[in-house]
Amino acid sequence: MTTVGEFMTTRLVTMDGSDTLTAAAQEMRDSAIGDVVVTDGDNVVGIVTDRDITVRGVAANMDPNTTQLNAITSKDVVTVSQYDDAVAAADLMRTYAVRRLPVIDDGRLVGLVSMGDLAVEREPQSVLADISADDPNN
Repeated sequence: MTTVGEFMTTRLVTMDGSDTLTAAAQEMRDSAIGDVVVTDGDNVVGIVTDRDITVRGVAANMDPNTTQLNAITSKDVVTVSQYDDAVAAADLMRTYAVRRLPVIDDGRLVGLVSMGDLAVEREPQSVLADISADDPNN
């Protein structure tokens, strides 16, 4: 059995829900990532992606300089343990139609597993795995 912990991403960026969309976009740009985990203290409260900023924020005429992440955060967070089976994680993504799952250990955020991570691990010859394994082009 391959576990989530064997291939999860541990280089995480977390931000507070009171941070602005602009701050999150700049962090994503600077870190070459497409999402930030939104926290309240040590608790994971949601995830915001670059697409969320665009579609839920900017396209809805929200001012990115003043709008807080809490306004656009996906808050129904499904989580996994680093000891969970990778296939079970993929099933959760399919069931809940999500592309990322925070990895929690003893109530603490320890990683993030994405659909791309699963593709690289489970189907290394797939197009998604090829795209996910490449260096960012931004």
